[in-house]
Amino acid sequence: MILCTLFFIIFCLCKLVFLKRESCCYMLAYECYKAPEDRKLDTETSAKIVFRNKNLGIEEYKFLLHTIVSSGIGEGTYVPRNIISGQEDSSTLKVSITEMDDLIFDTLDKLFAKTGISPSEIDILVVNVSLFSPAPSLAARVVNRYKMRSNVKTFNLSGMGCSASVVSIDLVQHLFKSHKNAFAVVVSTESIGPNWYQGKEKSMMLSNCLFRSGGCSMLFTNNSALKRQAIFRLKHLVRTHLGSKDESYGCCTQTVDDLGYKGFLLTKSLKKSAAQALALNLRVLAPKMLPVSELIRYVYVSLREKKTKSTSIQEMGAGLNLKTGVDHLCIHPGGRAIIDEVGKSLGLSNYDLEPTRMALHRFGNTSAGGLWYVLAYMEAKQRLKKGNKILMISLGAGFKCNNCVWEVMRDLEDVNVWKDSIDQYPPETTVNPFIEKYSWINEEYLSFVRFH
Repeated sequence: MILCTLFFIIFCLCKLVFLKRESCCYMLAYECYKAPEDRKLDTETSAKIVFRNKNLGIEEYKFLLHTIVSSGIGEGTYVPRNIISGQEDSSTLKVSITEMDDLIFDTLDKLFAKTGISPSEIDILVVNVSLFSPAPSLAARVVNRYKMRSNVKTFNLSGMGCSASVVSIDLVQHLFKSHKNAFAVVVSTESIGPNWYQGKEKSMMLSNCLFRSGGCSMLFTNNSALKRQAIFRLKHLVRTHLGSKDESYGCCTQTVDDLGYKGFLLTKSLKKSAAQALALNLRVLAPKMLPVSELIRYVYVSLREKKTKSTSIQEMGAGLNLKTGVDHLCIHPGGRAIIDEVGKSLGLSNYDLEPTRMALHRFGNTSAGGLWYVLAYMEAKQRLKKGNKILMISLGAGFKCNNCVWEVMRDLEDVNVWKDSIDQYPPETTVNPFIEKYSWINEEYLSFVRFH
């Protein structure tokens, strides 16, 4: 009887170890998109686009000047060709598909070339683009372009917002539990061209100032034999959704203004919803990634100040030291205000926030692809060493906060998408030169002037 019990215990332990090995999620490579130079949005081009909008008056110009200057975005970001060429008000289906094809196929070509993995070896494909969902799907276009197998499992996610990358990775890690030694590709990007706002609502004009072209393709596997080839291993992943709250649900949404112009609405409650979602997420994730000593210390501080059940990120951050459990923080580059708020609340240093701020400055808010430009900056600066832990914080429409922790599998130093600019970062100043040329918009005597 004792031998049978012992045998059963050993069998269960072996099964648990085997299942854990099979459920591992390794990242083998990733490729961020860098658009051609003729799509760069410098100060002069920005001004031309702004002045083309005949719905704007002097008050809207003042608002845009203030927003662009304070956004934390530089002159090196990119937008689709239809916006550069002055066709932002007449985007077609063909233009929208071409925008996606350019980005998706460019990053996938480079990803397959870098890893030596053939498209025919891919078992799982996940494509996430929030604001564009044609038929056949973008995932189907990838299958057709690369002639993937007939039994490839494809998923096309839309409407998931800036945190869609982590949602896709969560889907992959769950699928890995039922697919042994599999390869999975995730493509994360956003459709900018057909969603450029042409109206004058200030809360909807913000998206034009922040969102830019960009995206990333990633290759994953659960094959432990390829562990040595991996660059990251997924340690933890936690998803939080506040969609049941009307305020959170409506703080970041696609809508139409009173004049019938389609755009993306960003309300003042965005920061509040982001703080609540992040606080709730960290209440679940922190015990998984922080050492026991830090958890005990935080509980003691919380009890003393009576805030153990707080859903405020400001209150949580006052006593929680995330750097005891992770070495780097990869925060979604959604905008300077959000970055500064998260950094202040969690007690992060300028060194911790530098990658996110620089990714925002160089590439802008590239939606779901933004996290990977931040990660690429860390790699290009040779910050990522074997054994390091990275906390990835993503925030997006819904409202959602999806966070995960990666372990670095080997020293990384690829300059990747930052190849042409990493030596210029961080710059001495991130002040946008837009203010130098267009500060005259704030002159009081222009209040009666019409520009159209």
